[in-house]
Amino acid sequence: MDNAWDDLPNAKHIDRVLARGRAKPAEWAAMRLAARTPEWGAAWEASWDAASGASWDAAHGISRGDIWDAVWHGSRGVGMGAVALVSWDDCAYILDLHPDAVRLLKAVGNPAAVLLLPAVIAMYEGD
Repeated sequence: MDNAWDDLPNAKHIDRVLARGRAKPAEWAAMRLAARTPEWGAAWEASWDAASGASWDAAHGISRGDIWDAVWHGSRGVGMGAVALVSWDDCAYILDLHPDAVRLLKAVGNPAAVLLLPAVIAMYEGD
């Protein structure tokens, strides 16, 4: 096991987001700052709540806290979208959507879309 998240369903997507963010940290940092809206805070809390507790730990066989810390701190802050992929096993499809579709999901209150939008924009624009 190279990463704490290697056994998660979204491991390859987490790696993809982190690799792209590390490749162009300045651009991703600017997008991350632009994404900091009130809804971002609510999405962040929803992500934390979704990935917390004994049931999550038991389902994935590793402490959520260990994975969260590894993704967030190991990514030098580009991991905003990656934490959504840790928290919700069913959100990787968002990475393949057009940014406008992700904006629509964000507008209707999808917290994973809120956190993944900067990554989707960066990847769509050929980051």
